[in-house]
Amino acid sequence: MVLGALIQQSKRIILTIIIACQLMIVLDASIMITALPEIGRSLHLTTTNLTWVQNAYILAFGGFLLLGARAGDILGRRRIFMTGITLFTLASLLAGLSQSAEWLLVTRALQGIAAALAAPSTLALLSVSFVEAKERSKAIALYSAVSGAGGSVGLVLGGVLTDLISWRFGMFINVPIGVALLLLAPRYLSETDRNTGRFDLTGALSSVIGMTALVFGFVHAASSGWANIWTLVSIIAGVASLIAFFLIEARAEQPITPLRLFASHERSGSYLGRLLFVGGMFSMIFFLSQFLQRVLGFSSFQAGLAFLPMTAVQFAMMYLMPWLTSRFGPIRLLVSGIIIAIAGMGWLSRITIESQFFPQIFIPMVILGIGAGIVFIPFTSFGLAGVDKRDAGAASGLVNVAHQIGGSIGLAILITFFERAIGKGTISSKGGSLELAHAVSISITGSVIFLTLSLVVVLLLLYPSRATIKNG
Repeated sequence: MVLGALIQQSKRIILTIIIACQLMIVLDASIMITALPEIGRSLHLTTTNLTWVQNAYILAFGGFLLLGARAGDILGRRRIFMTGITLFTLASLLAGLSQSAEWLLVTRALQGIAAALAAPSTLALLSVSFVEAKERSKAIALYSAVSGAGGSVGLVLGGVLTDLISWRFGMFINVPIGVALLLLAPRYLSETDRNTGRFDLTGALSSVIGMTALVFGFVHAASSGWANIWTLVSIIAGVASLIAFFLIEARAEQPITPLRLFASHERSGSYLGRLLFVGGMFSMIFFLSQFLQRVLGFSSFQAGLAFLPMTAVQFAMMYLMPWLTSRFGPIRLLVSGIIIAIAGMGWLSRITIESQFFPQIFIPMVILGIGAGIVFIPFTSFGLAGVDKRDAGAASGLVNVAHQIGGSIGLAILITFFERAIGKGTISSKGGSLELAHAVSISITGSVIFLTLSLVVVLLLLYPSRATIKNG
């Protein structure tokens, strides 16, 4: 009896450590968004250049995730988890102390590398710590809810800290959390077995170079046009590097991304569908934050609070998902969730300079929260379905890669929509701007396209087989 209670308490602490780490990592992808107008003013960055405050973190995170997963398999997941948290804590401190745009971007990239080491280990440690079917299902549901809604929490927290103290505290807040995790991890997390092998550095570098060059090309196109030589060179180099990545992985003796993971069209569909869905959602959040502060005149604090409807509904859906899944099945829920999100995004895309927060923004955000609250748990489950134990780290890494790279690619592509819509219009830093409102509407329309493409992928690759995920 006592032993059972101690085991359950230990598992609760393990889950708390894993969730706290995942929340911290996801928060940092969004905590700066509501602070971006203030960061732009203090460090003299344009709207287009501000995307790099996000992309420096996301690209480094997504690009090195697979290497981080492989490192966990070879060196032990607890060891790599603690290494990642240590570097993340240090990089967060340095980011908060930034005195220039270059300093901030470098430290954000370091945060991304650190997150890439820690994140794959969280999901892998969750899988080995919770082996009983019902127990694992609940743990994955909570993990997925945090992954999905954590970004919205970051928006609120970032706005509050920026308005009441400083945007720098969005970085400083990671330091005490990181220290606490480093104290708890050695006591409660068991080290996993190490596998002999080598690091696929050429594969990792080719993927990072490819994604970075591709995103740079899209962002550069926003300011300099698609015919610009550097735009073309970057996109061509990005595509070539990604092709090289797949060729390297196909021939590598111990690849960081075993291509056998893509043999299942359900898993492949979940990765691509997730990438597209997050691409649309994350971009909407970036542009809507600009609208709230620069058109409606919200403070950073008010802009953060404005995302609460979506955040609250997303978290609330977590409690309904186990019942909904057992009642309707994961594939029907996934399709329904995306359709609901498309409806909310479509409504939000009609935003104008005359729009008021209620009802033109509030209600569609609630609808988006319902849709997003539904889709992430099935996406995560499909992404891990039928994976061998030896590929657990790589599969969990791909789930996170799809999530992070989706946000980066979506924002990089839709910033070109934004800049084209702005044209030569003058944008004021405060108050109503017709040009900015129009550009945000066009950009969110792009988000509708991303969500619609996600639905198409799910219908083509997942729905035909009426795929089901068995607990465990």
